[in-house]
Amino acid sequence: MWGLVVFGFGVTLIVEADLGLGPWDVLHQGLHELTGIPLGTVMILVGVLLLLLWIPLRQRLGLGTFLNALFIGLTVDVTLPLTPTPSPLLLRIGYLAAGILLVGIGSGYYIGSGLGPGPRDGLMIGLHERFGWSIRAARTAIELAALVSGWALGGSVGVGTVAFALAIGPLVQVFLPRLRLAPLAPSAT
Repeated sequence: MWGLVVFGFGVTLIVEADLGLGPWDVLHQGLHELTGIPLGTVMILVGVLLLLLWIPLRQRLGLGTFLNALFIGLTVDVTLPLTPTPSPLLLRIGYLAAGILLVGIGSGYYIGSGLGPGPRDGLMIGLHERFGWSIRAARTAIELAALVSGWALGGSVGVGTVAFALAIGPLVQVFLPRLRLAPLAPSAT
């Protein structure tokens, strides 16, 4: 749960920086602009729709899958109105950097819990396992589809989008092994 909240607050900081969003959040923001539905709620709805795509991909849901779909969006809906919007560019850059870092840390926690992949991660894994796509190709195709769709709907693309795309993989690679939970030992009964 901690990882999902940290991840969600990281998204809030990136949104408030107003320098461009990560690819999925460009889509979420574009849908928010189109519908007027709160950003976090859009995130939840997109997550649920992505879970429907898991059916033909034969992906297995875990508790973490549902928690991911729900709590990141809830965190954004709660923290966005409470987080001040910075005006000076230097502070906005600080928000962006802190937000990307928090998304990386949050990813390390929630993926490291081993309770199931998030909706977007499961889609990538499903394309890899079912159709033989490489993880890199599957993730790139999914991220590009979200980015282009979101941009067409009016989502915020900018230097933050590039920074997120370049930094998130290395950050998760750094934090995941450090934050991964050890598997439970079998009980001695």
